[in-house]
Amino acid sequence: MRHLRLTLLFCLLCLLPAAAPAATGSQPSDEFLAGYAKAILDRDFPAVAISLSVSDGVVCLSAPDLSSAERERLTRLLIGVSGVREVRLLPEQLAAQAESGRQVENDKQTPVLLPAAFLFRPLLADPRWPHFSASYQSYARGGGLDHAGATNFGETIPLVRFDGPADGLMDLAIQAGVFSVFDMDAASHDLVNADYWVGLPLAYRKGDFSVLARVFHQSSHLGDEYLLGGRADERVNLSFESVDTILSYELPLGLRTYAGGGFMFHKEPEDLDPWSLQYGLELRSPLILWNTLRPVAALDVQNRQESGWDFDLSLRAGVQLEGPDFWSRKMQILFEYYNGRSPNGQFYENGIEYYGLGLHFFYD
Repeated sequence: MRHLRLTLLFCLLCLLPAAAPAATGSQPSDEFLAGYAKAILDRDFPAVAISLSVSDGVVCLSAPDLSSAERERLTRLLIGVSGVREVRLLPEQLAAQAESGRQVENDKQTPVLLPAAFLFRPLLADPRWPHFSASYQSYARGGGLDHAGATNFGETIPLVRFDGPADGLMDLAIQAGVFSVFDMDAASHDLVNADYWVGLPLAYRKGDFSVLARVFHQSSHLGDEYLLGGRADERVNLSFESVDTILSYELPLGLRTYAGGGFMFHKEPEDLDPWSLQYGLELRSPLILWNTLRPVAALDVQNRQESGWDFDLSLRAGVQLEGPDFWSRKMQILFEYYNGRSPNGQFYENGIEYYGLGLHFFYD
C-alpha cells in the first residue's frame, strides 16, 4: 500500500503542471524557441551576423564568421535550452532555405569529436547515475544511520558522435562517478561508504526515442573511521562488472518513460544473483515559473534477482533552474525519498528508507 500511495502521489505531481493553461503542447513552440535562441545570440554574439530558423525543435544556424571554438560554444548554449532537440550548423548554400522556412536536408557532419551533449538524457531519480550532487538524508529505518550526507562526483562525457541506423545518431562516451555517504551525527562526519563507478556507454537517438547500452564496473569500500570504530560487523568485498540496456521515449507534456534490464557477468561475492530490471517515469514540466524555475519529478524503480525481485523505489521532485544565463548547465533542487535495498555497496543486503533534500547538477 505504501508503494501504491507514493505512485499515486507521483502521478498527481505530473498532472498538476500539465493542467496549467500555459502548458499546452508536448514542448515549447518553435516560435518560443526561436525567440529564446535569438536572445542568446543578442547577448553573447551581438556583433556577429547569424541567421537561424527552428522547425520541430531543430535549430538551424548559419554562422560563417564564427571560429570553430565559437561555434562549439554556441552549440552548447542552444542545446541546453529545454525543447531544443538538435542544433545544425548549415553550409552557406542552405542558409537561404533555412531562413525561408523550407525543408533543410539533414547535414549531420559526422563523425564529431567531443559533441556538446550526450544523446541519452540523464535518469533523474536513478541513485547511481553519475553527476554532481550533494544531499541531506534523514533515515526512517535501516542503514545504521540517523542523519547522513550523500555526495556524487561524476559525469557522462561523450567522446565521438557518428551516424546510426535509420537516420539516427550514436554517441560513444565514458561515464564515471564516486558515490559517498557520510555519518552527519559523528564528530568528524565519518565516511561510511564509497562506491567507485566507471562505464563505457553507447547511446542511440532518433527523434524522441533513445537507447543506452553500456558495460560498467563498480567497487565498494567502507570508510576508515567507520571501520576502525568497530561499527561494521563484517566488511563485504563487493565488486562487479555488469552490462545493461535502457530504452527511453519522450512523451507529450514533458513526460518521459524508460525501461530496461542488466546482467552481472563478473561479481564478488560470486553467489550474487545477476539479473536486474529498471524502469521509470519523469516529468519536465512545459510550464516555466518566472522564466527560471521548471517543475520536475521523477520515479525510478529497480527490481533485483538478489533481493527476490522486491521493489527499490526512488522518488525525486522539485524545481530546475534554467535560462540563457545558465548555458547548458541545469541545477535541480529536489526533495528525495528512497525505500528498498540500500544502493550503497557495502550495505546492499540492508533494507533502508530515507527522506532527503538535495542539489543536483546536470550538463545535458
